[in-house]
Formats: sequence, C-alpha cells, structure tokens
Amino acid sequence: MIKRILSLCMALLAAAGASAQQDARIGRTEAVPYDMRHDAEARNLAASGHTLAFRPETTITAEGPLCAVMEQQTEIPYVWTDGCVYLHIENAPTAYALWVNDRSVAEVDDPLTPAEFDLSPYIRQGTNDFKLLMFNDRGRLDASDPVRRKEFEGSYLYYQNKRSIRDFRIALVPDSLGRNFAMLDLQIVAQNMFNYDEKVEVGYDIYSPQGKLLEFDIRETVIPGRSADTVRFSPFIYHAYENKWEPSAKNPPLYKVMLFTRRDGTYKEYMPLKIGFGPAEFADGRFTRFGKPLQLNIARYNAAADAKTTAAQLQTLRKQGYNTLAPDYPQPEWFYGLCDQLGLQVIDRANIHAPEQRDNRRVGGTPSNDPALADEYLERVQAMYYRSRNHTCVIAYALGGEAGNGYCMYKAYQWLKEAEPSRPVICADADGEWNTDL
Repeated sequence: MIKRILSLCMALLAAAGASAQQDARIGRTEAVPYDMRHDAEARNLAASGHTLAFRPETTITAEGPLCAVMEQQTEIPYVWTDGCVYLHIENAPTAYALWVNDRSVAEVDDPLTPAEFDLSPYIRQGTNDFKLLMFNDRGRLDASDPVRRKEFEGSYLYYQNKRSIRDFRIALVPDSLGRNFAMLDLQIVAQNMFNYDEKVEVGYDIYSPQGKLLEFDIRETVIPGRSADTVRFSPFIYHAYENKWEPSAKNPPLYKVMLFTRRDGTYKEYMPLKIGFGPAEFADGRFTRFGKPLQLNIARYNAAADAKTTAAQLQTLRKQGYNTLAPDYPQPEWFYGLCDQLGLQVIDRANIHAPEQRDNRRVGGTPSNDPALADEYLERVQAMYYRSRNHTCVIAYALGGEAGNGYCMYKAYQWLKEAEPSRPVICADADGEWNTDL
C-alpha cells in the first residue's frame, strides 16, 4: 500500500512539473474576518465562523527528495463553496507542494515564511482532501538556524463572502503641510467575485488610544464581476501629537481601527487592527521620526517558540538599551504586534541566505546572480512585505542576509521600491552597487 501511494505521489509530482496550471499562491495582508464585532475585538477565532484548523499529519515517510506525505481531510460547509476560501500555511517543516482534491495548487520552496493560497477553484462541498508533499532538498536559500515551532502552528483555512475585503494598506502619518494633526492613510481593496457587477460597501472606524471614537466612514462602490477596486480614506485625526508612537517609550500609544463591509444595512465582516502615529522617515542616509534623528541600537533577534517567552525576551532587550530588532527571516504575526506594543522597531528580512557563494559573482556562481531563481527571490521578498507592511514597528526591509548580489537581488530591489517607496531597502552584499539604500 505504501509503495502504491508513494508511486502515486511521484506521478502527481511529474504531472505538476508538466502542467501549466497557475500557481494559487497570493500576496495579501494576514487578516482574518469575523462575523461579530465583539469577537473581532477579542480576536476570538473560535467564534469567528470563518476559520477551520489546518493540521495535516504524516501518512508516508520516504528517503530521497520526497521525504514525506502529509494529509488532512476536512469537511467544507456548503456556505463556504459559495464564497472565497483561502489557506494560510505557517511553520511548515520543509519545502512542500500543496495538492487539494488531487489537483496541484502550488509549490513553496520557503518553509520559514507564511504563505497564502486562494483555494476557491479547488474546494467542493463535503469532504476535501489536502496533501502536502514534503521535500528535503530545497533549503539552499533558507536561514541555517531557525527557531522550530510546533508544525503548522498558526495555519488555518478561512472563508470570505464574494463581496469582501481583499486587502488593505494603512498608516497614520503627519500632515504633509506641517499642521498639528495626523492623516489616516487607508486604502481598502474591495473584491467582487460574482460574475456580474455588484455594489460593495466598505468602511472603517478609528478609536484613540484612550478609547474615544474619532472617525467613522463607509462608502459604496460598484465593482465589475471577478475584479477588485481600491477605496481610499484620508481623514484628519486631531490631537495625534499627544499620542506619538516613539521607540523605547514605556507604553507606546496605539489607535484601534476596525475595517468592515456592509450589505443591505447588515454588517458582514470585521477586521481589527492597531496602528501607531508617526512612521520613521529616511532621507539623506539617516532615519528620522518627527524630524528628529533616530539612533538605531540594533539587536539580531528571532522570536522564541511562543509569544509569552518572546515578550519577556523583548522586555529584556529594551532594558539593555536596544530599540531596533533585525530578525533573520519573517516572524510570526504576533511578533510584529508585540513590537508595536513595546515600541521596538524592526528591520524585516526576507528568508534569503547563501553565504557560501556570496563572493562568486559569475552568472550562477551565487544564487543571487542566477536568473533561473529570480521568481523564487521575488516570491520570498513579496511574502515578507505583505506579511508586515501594515505594522508601525517596521522601518526598513532587508533583501535577505549574506547572499551575494546580482540579477535576482536587482529584480527584488526594484519590485520592493515600487511597492514601498517610503521605507528603505537594504541589500547586505550590495558592495557599493545601486540596489541598496543603506
């Protein structure tokens, strides 16, 4: 039986390699919708009505490139089949290929960075079969000593209506004219996954760190079928300078923001956020916040296996005088939330490491100068960016660690600068070339 199943898996892999099927991996901010506002405020996923656990178990082990097969069978409710179904995978033990109902979904070479997949075309009502084909030979770019957490901790399936929030960008920034208030820069990407035009209502409210409602707005937009539209909000937030987010402050104030959708007067989904006022700015080779230079005291740090231990370690680093953290690869979402709360800045880093060949600049000598790996570099950088871009604590992005320089790094730098022009991008091994801001 095991040989038969293993042969089937190898056949599936061969079919995947020959298939031109589109990769279902997507780039979006990690944000789970909730049915009820009080559940959203409490981050009560169990009561959200929108999530199912994803904890596949090993059914086959083998020697060779394909080292294991992990499976899970999940009952998908009927209502989910009439909406959008996504899968969030985190803490995978190795690189993997994802299959759903014997259909190839995607291959992921980076197990250290969370990944999002749109499974809507693959899901059916009733029992659905999920397979992960695990590989042991694709760690050429991974960090060498990652923190190991429980396998697939933080992974889940989740559901949204066809009229829903697809993604968002948010920041609370100083007024461009220097007046004594802030502007909420909020862009909500609303989607309509029906085959015809639909009205979609999206909105937000924002509360001060002291709990006072400051602004509320909701807008309606007509979106063509199978497409999305961006709704922009930019209200003034008064008295914001009384609630500045600054590194090393004892209790950096955070504003509470709730995104939501509405249909025929009924609220359909809520997404809770917290943001600080005052992003770091970078000009003339230095960081500033509210016009004052920032002295970065940097500690290399990767989150511990759980949030409680991590919080204690971060408090210790603060007491030691560190105000900026430089992890080796993207961290759990709760890590960035802790840094927002504690006033610790973060230089986020993509999971790209290849120190052995960093000085070999011939084509293919270092992976960073191998055009065949350009898509993998971009995928790793994009996943890092979408993961943390809405957190106040993130002040810069690094294109991996020691990995040399070349074509792949050039492409990654260009993409990230276009996506995020306000925060600097660092290439550790640029060695005087143009594709780094520091």
